[in-house]
Amino acid sequence: MNSQPRLKILMALYHLGERVNPYIARLEREGFEVVRNPVGRCLTEDELVRILPGVFATIAGVEPYTERVFRAAPDLRIVARYGVGYDAVDVAAATRRGVAVAMAFGTNHEAVADSALTLMAAVVGNVVRHHVRVSRGEWRMDIHPGLWRATVGIVGLGRVGKAVARRCRGFEMRILAYDAVPDVAFARENGITFVPLETLLREADVVTLHAPHTPETENLINRERLALMKATAYLVNTARGGLVDETALYEALASGRLAGAGLDVFKNEPPTASPLLGLDNVVLSPHCAGSNTTSEAAVANRCIDSILARARGTGPEPTLLLNPEVLSAA
Repeated sequence: MNSQPRLKILMALYHLGERVNPYIARLEREGFEVVRNPVGRCLTEDELVRILPGVFATIAGVEPYTERVFRAAPDLRIVARYGVGYDAVDVAAATRRGVAVAMAFGTNHEAVADSALTLMAAVVGNVVRHHVRVSRGEWRMDIHPGLWRATVGIVGLGRVGKAVARRCRGFEMRILAYDAVPDVAFARENGITFVPLETLLREADVVTLHAPHTPETENLINRERLALMKATAYLVNTARGGLVDETALYEALASGRLAGAGLDVFKNEPPTASPLLGLDNVVLSPHCAGSNTTSEAAVANRCIDSILARARGTGPEPTLLLNPEVLSAA
């Protein structure tokens, strides 16, 4: 590879700051030219169209990879997604253009599960509300429910959902789950009961979302389904903002129809105009659930491994690809 012209890589991520330097250095040692995100935020479609000509690979965030983007990037051969969500990638368009879409499966699910439990404990325990009061000189508490032996409803029992379930067992929680393709063996081994989504929503004290965002799951938690939840229940979302009708969620929270929510993801990010920002029964974080020091290194290196394999013509491993058929077409 070193005897040929240097292949260009776009590091589309902007939020890692200087922490990205070791990964850039690794690519440079392998002979790549690395181009950083030039705008310091998520790239738009128009910006990708301008930047991608001549680029062999991207380490991708949540910027949009559309038919138009792929059409403008004739040299692009791999989009290595920094994470496991791919709702911003038109996989069919990528496949038509011979672009492999590689995922970082198996690298950050434990971090997301940690964050889901953190948000769960924070919103159920009134942590932020109590913090604000004490910092203002108020010495007043609200009695709140506990997590121990509460009923949790896990929507999506994939890698993250399973990791959350293992943690919930430590709280001796009753665990309900809904999944389109239920893993019956795992549920049996871990004391999990599969139920219809409507049953889960009616019975859970905390509902935590771990489903992918697809056209079928858009607004999965809508006004009608929120109405099924107990007024004392909480909603946690560390998956994708598109799973939740945010207007309906705001109405439920503002009216007291729902006790609270912990949200790491939003339909529009950052959610600068969202009325959810003004509620005191909501705990918010900036789409960071999958990011800790361990997962960051694992995800970044998985992306680089996939890019190297594509450049060498040896992969990536098909189980990491959304469209492995592009390897045989290369």
